[in-house]
Amino acid sequence: MATTGATQTYATELAGLWTGLARALSDLDALAAHPERRLTDNDALETLARLRYTLHVASERSLGIAPPAGSERAHAELAYALGRARDATAAVATLLEEGGVAALKPVVHEWRGTLFAVRMARSRARSGEQAPGPALPEPRSPLPGRRAALGATAAIVLGAGLFAGGTLLQRWPLWGAGLVMLTVGCAVSAKRR
Repeated sequence: MATTGATQTYATELAGLWTGLARALSDLDALAAHPERRLTDNDALETLARLRYTLHVASERSLGIAPPAGSERAHAELAYALGRARDATAAVATLLEEGGVAALKPVVHEWRGTLFAVRMARSRARSGEQAPGPALPEPRSPLPGRRAALGATAAIVLGAGLFAGGTLLQRWPLWGAGLVMLTVGCAVSAKRR
C-alpha cells in the first residue's frame, strides 16, 4: 500500500510540475524551430528570460519531489534535463543579445535537443522506465588518485633535490634530470585540476 501511495503522490507532483512547464516548452520549441522568424522581435530577450525562469523554477521544484523506489534514476534524469534546457536557453539569449539571430545558427540544434531531452525524461519519469545508460555523468574527484598524488609528490621532491644538487655541483646532467622530474611531477599533480 505504501508503494502505491508514494507512486500516486509522485504522479500528482509530476503532473503539477508539468502543468507549469508544458506551455513554456511549447513556446521554446516554437522559438527554436524558427529562430530567424520568432526571435527578431524587440521583446525576444524578455520572452527568453521569462521562459528560462520557468525552466529554472521547474528544475528547482523537481529537486523537491521525492520519487518512489525504483524511479530515482529517471527522476534524476528529469532534473538534469531541466537544468540543461535552462542553461541552453540562457546561452541562446546571450548569443542573441551579442550577435543577433545569425549568431544562433551553431547552437539551435543543441538547444532543440535539450528541449526534447526534457520531454523524454518526463516520459520516463511518468512511466517509471529507467533511462538507458547512466542518467548523469559519474561524479569524479577533482583530485588525482592516491597513487598519482604520491608519484607526483615523489617526482617533485626527487626532482628538486637533483636540480639543487646539480646546480651546486655544477653538473648539468643532474640539473637537467631534476628539471625534467619537477616538470613531470607538476604535470601529474595538475592533470586533474
